[in-house]
Amino acid sequence: MLLRGYTFRLVRPECNHLSEAVSALAALSDDISAALPYLNAVLRKARYNPNGPTLAFGHEGHRVVLRPREAAVANVQDEGEARRVLDGLVELINGVWAARDRIEPSYRVVRDPGVFQVYRLLPGGNCRACGAPTCLAFAAQLLREEAELSACIPLSSPEHAAKRSQLTALLVASGRSEP
Repeated sequence: MLLRGYTFRLVRPECNHLSEAVSALAALSDDISAALPYLNAVLRKARYNPNGPTLAFGHEGHRVVLRPREAAVANVQDEGEARRVLDGLVELINGVWAARDRIEPSYRVVRDPGVFQVYRLLPGGNCRACGAPTCLAFAAQLLREEAELSACIPLSSPEHAAKRSQLTALLVASGRSEP
């Protein structure tokens, strides 16, 4: 067993103190640095930064960031949900660590494209067919995986096939599933 436990506290997002959702910040009892490359190999959409080191990924509908001695879990409703998600993370980390002799560690670093890089590949026009107020807002939603590429109706036209292909390749290369 690599990770024995944690203590945590709930915090409200600084940018929105009225939000009902909170984040859980956990102090880990043990250093999990050595497990991060193994978790990176197992978690399909993880974003690994060896310089941090950090590992960011989605888990049970929450955004998670792991550091050597801490974990942050975004968008939890209460203490009970935070504890359930954190307990699941402890189980995941320990399970991967126990199986490390059968896992090839991955030091692959996935860089997120910038919002303007995605925006430049959209047709433009701010038509709002996707439900976002602007193409730039839609680009940000794509990067946060809050929108599907198919929501951009103009992008599905033959005249934008090359842009769609480039955008699809960019999103897939950044660890997102095929749009």
